[in-house]
Amino acid sequence: MFKQHVQGNHTVLSHPKYTSQITLDWFDANYWQQQNKIVGAKKGRATAWFFKQDKLTAVLRHYWRGGLVGKLLSDQYLYPGLEQTRVYKEFSLMSKLLELGLNVPTPIAAKVTRSGLIYRGDIITQAVSGAKSLLDILIERPLNNDELENIASTLALFHIKGVYHADLNINNILFNEDGDVYIIDFDRGEIKQPNAQWQQANMARLARSFLKEQGRNNSFYWQVNDWKTLHTIYKQKLSA
Repeated sequence: MFKQHVQGNHTVLSHPKYTSQITLDWFDANYWQQQNKIVGAKKGRATAWFFKQDKLTAVLRHYWRGGLVGKLLSDQYLYPGLEQTRVYKEFSLMSKLLELGLNVPTPIAAKVTRSGLIYRGDIITQAVSGAKSLLDILIERPLNNDELENIASTLALFHIKGVYHADLNINNILFNEDGDVYIIDFDRGEIKQPNAQWQQANMARLARSFLKEQGRNNSFYWQVNDWKTLHTIYKQKLSA
């Protein structure tokens, strides 16, 4: 499992392998920039910073609120107790998914910083080696049948294990350098009793993601038949 320790108003969760190395500085992108250890960044609603420390390449992400609430409160959340924070829930879920043998990034560390009734949070995960997202690939070329099967099989396995992803989209599905499929970003995710209703809703969300990006990108190699193939294999694996 993972370690937990308190430092002032910060609670730090850490993978046992890295506990002795982690300081509060690890959660500060400026710290890594000053050491010239930033090796990349992924822009989205929030920036994810990639840094390299010895043999570890990791991703640092701050928790930001979305929607209209986000415009007012940005990164502030009402503190419900440590184990009910989004940070703790995501870190512990990813630790559990690793134990289940699922392809998720290794959770390295997380920090919950409490200030009165509110908290802010950060999480560090190990970068997936040579990762390219589904979006990155589809902007360049179509998926082949093996890749479609890998995606479908991975999604089915997660669903068989009861893994609910709150934001299943083509940015959160990655291929590593060996062609293995990984799923990332488990904020608000959970393990549920397997059920056709939420599984189908997850897949419907993914289908909308393909269509959304198709409308957004001039170059996007995705056909209706690709979805039919992916979904057919997914259903076969789910009921196998």
